[in-house]
Amino acid sequence: MVTTHYHEPVLLAETLGHLDLQPGSVIIDGTLGGGGHAQAILERTGPNGLLIGLDLDAEAIREAAVRLAEYGERVRLFQSSFRRIDDIAAEIALTPIDGIVFDLGVSSHQLDAPERGFRFGATDGDSAAASETPLDMRMDGTGDRPPASALLATWSAEELEKIFSKYGQLPGSRRLARGIIARREAEPFETASDLVGLIRELGIGRGRRHNPATLVFQALRIAVNDELGALEEGLQAAIRVLRPGGRLAVIAYHSLEDRLVKQTFRAAVKGCTCPPEWPACSCGIKPTLSLLTRRPIGPNEDEIKANPRARSARLRAAIRLEAA
Repeated sequence: MVTTHYHEPVLLAETLGHLDLQPGSVIIDGTLGGGGHAQAILERTGPNGLLIGLDLDAEAIREAAVRLAEYGERVRLFQSSFRRIDDIAAEIALTPIDGIVFDLGVSSHQLDAPERGFRFGATDGDSAAASETPLDMRMDGTGDRPPASALLATWSAEELEKIFSKYGQLPGSRRLARGIIARREAEPFETASDLVGLIRELGIGRGRRHNPATLVFQALRIAVNDELGALEEGLQAAIRVLRPGGRLAVIAYHSLEDRLVKQTFRAAVKGCTCPPEWPACSCGIKPTLSLLTRRPIGPNEDEIKANPRARSARLRAAIRLEAA
């Protein structure tokens, strides 16, 4: 069944503006979702522009295929990670590319589907609503990567502490990791409420403004899907396939993503990797990007009111320089 609103596109006008879309442009949407950004791109690049859409989630591909059916051969969809952007572009012989957009994180549809395991209740902390929610969190639903429940069942205390601390920035990461190890043999962590119950029992994050389970689930999701590793590879692939003058626009939703995008853009703008004290460059690495956004762009009050999940969104954009 096709939903009416799979995912509300965030920072749509700002993203389209920074892509500088023209009739006939070839654009890659590396995070297709329900096709909101893609549809707007197709409207702007008609009558002969091409949209190449990628998403790990087979359901997203199906939803987008219906939404974009009217554009016919102007749409090419692939169930794939944006890690493979350069492979896919080469496969359909369309390198280089005029523009690329990444809208990172989890779609509203994925968040609202209990069977996907991205949330732990109808409202944060609602353990009753979470009781039957499996600890899965895989973006592709049934891929080769193990679900969150498998990580909780097999990873060491040190590994668990590292992901809770690094990816969730969670106070009490060590205590939670040790609590999981102590309990998992007798009581496996299979549902969201299993994990939420332990977080509460241990008093992790007690007294904090935001529910600590949000940080725990974020950390597990990032680890399950290797999101930061995929983003690092995807950004480099995107830079490689863009034509000189091509645009890259990335929307991030948490500080880890945004920091990685900022650092990647900064390194591509700088080029040279020689120590600053060296009198002259010997590495020969040339700049490959120029920034279009000196600071990230966030949503305005009207967008936040209409779509509260847009609140944390941050857009950064850059333009590809001449090939070195």
